[in-house]
Amino acid sequence: MVNQSGNIPFSELPVEQLIAQLQSSASGLSDQQAAERINSQLNDFKTQSRFKRELKLLLRQFMNPLVLLLVIAVLLSALLGESSDTYIILFILLATGLLGFWQELNAGRAFEQLARMIEMKHTVLRNKLVTEVPTREVVPGDILILDAGDIIPADCRIIECNELHVNESALTGESYPVEKAAGVVESAHPLKNKYNCLWQGTNVISGTASAIVVHCGSQTVFGQLAHSVDQTPETSFEKGIKRFGYFLLRITVILVLIILMANLYFQKPLFDSILFSLALAIGMAPELLPAIMTFAMSAGARRMMGKKVIVKKLSSIFNFGEVNVLCTDKTGTITEGSVVLKDIVAIDGKSGEQLRLFAFLNASFQNGFTNPIDQAITALQLPVDGFEKINEIPYDFIRKRLSVAVKKDNQQFFITKGAFKNITEICSHIQLRNGEIQLIDEHLRQEMEAYFISSSQQGYRVLGLSFKESNEAKITREDEQDMVFLGYILLEDPLKESTIESIKRLEQLHIQVKMITGDNRYAAAHAAHSIGLDNPSIMTGDDMDKMDPAALLVKVKTTDVFAEIEPRQKERIIKSLQQSNLTVAFIGDGINDVAAINAADIGISTNNAVDVAKQAADFVFLEKDLSVLADGVQEGRKSFANSMKYLFITTGATFGNMFSVAGASLFLPFLPMLPKQILLTNLITDLPFLTIASDQVDMDQLNSPGQWNLKLIRNFMIVFGLHSSIFDFITFYVLFVHFGLTGSSFQTGWFLESSITELLILFIIRTRKSFLKSRPGKLVLLTSFIALLLIILLPVSPFAAALGFSIAHFQQVVFIIVLLLAYIITADWVKILFFRHMAFNN
Repeated sequence: MVNQSGNIPFSELPVEQLIAQLQSSASGLSDQQAAERINSQLNDFKTQSRFKRELKLLLRQFMNPLVLLLVIAVLLSALLGESSDTYIILFILLATGLLGFWQELNAGRAFEQLARMIEMKHTVLRNKLVTEVPTREVVPGDILILDAGDIIPADCRIIECNELHVNESALTGESYPVEKAAGVVESAHPLKNKYNCLWQGTNVISGTASAIVVHCGSQTVFGQLAHSVDQTPETSFEKGIKRFGYFLLRITVILVLIILMANLYFQKPLFDSILFSLALAIGMAPELLPAIMTFAMSAGARRMMGKKVIVKKLSSIFNFGEVNVLCTDKTGTITEGSVVLKDIVAIDGKSGEQLRLFAFLNASFQNGFTNPIDQAITALQLPVDGFEKINEIPYDFIRKRLSVAVKKDNQQFFITKGAFKNITEICSHIQLRNGEIQLIDEHLRQEMEAYFISSSQQGYRVLGLSFKESNEAKITREDEQDMVFLGYILLEDPLKESTIESIKRLEQLHIQVKMITGDNRYAAAHAAHSIGLDNPSIMTGDDMDKMDPAALLVKVKTTDVFAEIEPRQKERIIKSLQQSNLTVAFIGDGINDVAAINAADIGISTNNAVDVAKQAADFVFLEKDLSVLADGVQEGRKSFANSMKYLFITTGATFGNMFSVAGASLFLPFLPMLPKQILLTNLITDLPFLTIASDQVDMDQLNSPGQWNLKLIRNFMIVFGLHSSIFDFITFYVLFVHFGLTGSSFQTGWFLESSITELLILFIIRTRKSFLKSRPGKLVLLTSFIALLLIILLPVSPFAAALGFSIAHFQQVVFIIVLLLAYIITADWVKILFFRHMAFNN
């Protein structure tokens, strides 16, 4: 990297001198220069290699404080001569950690492959050749080629530009696009006055430019001012997991301390008591939760990819499953998005050559981002020989209009088109059919409005067209007044054939669809009727501005269509819905959608969206279609449901079993289970949990939004923990009192009962109906069968003595089988009653 770049006053240096100082050239960096600077930049930004990242992931599996304490205790025990169990316990811990590492490693690599598909790329000049590179490979000295809609990846100096306007609101708060130009500006000037510079994090609204990169990453203005901008906010699921973790930790610590003190009080061996308590803590801790969540999210991301949805933020998958409101634009989602020009007419409803020519000049000469309206108008392919563009005032979402100044021979004028209301408010005159220009009186204004309403009610999108003669060398926003109204641009965008069916499907998933559009209320009402809303509730942007926040909170929930909406109002709609305890998804693909995409719980963009919209989104759709969203929601709900299965099992059977062992240790003259046997139970029963992310989910769970509910988990833990403990204490009583078993034979019976019940509870809890009516996934069945074989074979294997196993007699086995059958029947019955009761209370 070029060391001098950090202190360059790059706004005031001549461009040639700046290029030389950055050791670049007008034809860009050489491949060798670029490669050296990319490596240097990656080192400066402390980007970790894959090996270091994966080594860190491996070590993280063993950084659990409970695991470290157990390792220390085992090593101390070995040093004091009690080494018989040391290697067994260490092997079990190592195997558990490696299983978690393998799961997270595969999930992480799969996600990296998906992320590369939508990586942000920028056009640069290298070795005189135009090429595309990802953001991380843009380096000082690169020559950037910029076009409308591009995100600026670094702090740059403009070399040359054409009608360049940039949105700098993220840095300066300026609402209107800022005009940029080549030139020299003193370094002492404030940032907003440096018209010759471009700043990282801003985006091009219109025009083109070439610029040389000066600063990247943390050295940019944006990087210095907003060092926390890349911090991803926690999803509601992640917040819930954190609360659950603290809840379980409190219970575990209290229980373990009580057991440890009690065992010491009864004068049981010190190291045995410590190892037993720590093993209990590990048995109760959901140590596989990070691996299972990562795999569930990664598996969900792969399935979504098959449904044409690319996941950008992996943790948002669970939020996708919680969505119960979808806010969407009309164009391209509900309609085809292929805008067709129906006609360009005057107030009498008839077309004319001048109308068509002026609309074509405005659309073809504008230098902003590509949009379907201008594409439809330029499809007229009219000859414009002799016309020369002077300059333009680009479209923005406050004025809602676009002006282009042109001249031909001695005639000079500018043409403005835009939203009908925003055009008529700057027009004082109208040009009639005979060419006469007349002052607009109240009668004419009503006539103009009537034609606009009539056309909108037929489903047309109606724009206004106006012009004004001007001899100014350059037009500004202040010139947009006292203009002459020419007529109406009538556009149509047919409804997608799949829209009605897709909306019905979303309704079946209990998702409300709300349309947010900049179109007028009449066109919006027509679209609402087209998709089957017979009596839609419509709110306009003006209506919204007149409402106080409390009234809006009530109204947004019952409103179907938001019409005449400005970009700032989209964000307000989203936030009002969220304050009403709704989980909101928003689909957008334009610069005007970015604020709403950021505000939504789930921000969605499309693969052909502008860069700034794709960057803000959590998900990118390869097809802008509501049916794709329905598929994505179902996958999100599947990931959510499968992760919740693990939590329910952990809080139900596992907690019940550990609680029972802890309780029994207080009354039995020996440990009910050895520390190594507790860890072995944990390891074997974890095996099928690793495949739970691929399990099938019942349709009734997919049809309703998943909601994080700590109260539900807590109640489940109490109910199923007690149920499990009842069977555990029956086991203790029969083995100890009836059969008179102690030591190894007792521990073996308890190992078999507790391990197999943990496997069985997976099949019971994975569905909310009778487990016989729900088919589990193939991998879950296979891994559960393998785990069951291990549990049955270990007590009669050559390793039995080392593990402390021995079977006293055949009656012990028969009793355990009968007990397991009773456990299955009662657990399934309790589960159905529990979820039915919780659903009734909700």
